[in-house]
Amino acid sequence: MSEQQGAQNGGQQDGSTPPEPRPFTPITSQDDLNRVIAERVARERGKFADYNDLKAKAGRLDEIEQANKSEIEKANDRVTKAEAEAAKVPSLVAGQLREHLVKLHGISDEDAELFLTASDPELLLKQVDRLVGRGSQRKKTGNHVPREGSNPNSGSNSDMREFTRRLFDVD
Repeated sequence: MSEQQGAQNGGQQDGSTPPEPRPFTPITSQDDLNRVIAERVARERGKFADYNDLKAKAGRLDEIEQANKSEIEKANDRVTKAEAEAAKVPSLVAGQLREHLVKLHGISDEDAELFLTASDPELLLKQVDRLVGRGSQRKKTGNHVPREGSNPNSGSNSDMREFTRRLFDVD
């Protein structure tokens, strides 16, 4: 490698030791000055020779990223829309199932509004089973309340009752 190439490569030939310094020669003519300036400008331009190429590549990369970003945004919008529709499906199914069960079991509209509130089909079925089971149990037992009207202590004379009768002299 020549001394000029060594100077152009950052002042080192093999990366370990700096090259021998050239003796200074004064510039005596305009041609020498133009030559030195041209060499210096060429070295500097050499550092940035691929600048326009890199700039074009960076612009192309930005375009590709924007295209991909818009594709990703489109995909995210499609996913969001699909998730929203999927979330509606159980409530639609539950609504249709509710109508079917109300007709099947003969549940009144008032009872259906009060007791059949689930949006999950499984929970709705449990509510219908409980509502229908309570209705059949009530029909089986009727409006009978055990021991209604009977007083278990009416036939026995308790000590307190006896004491009160004697106190007020009542027979």
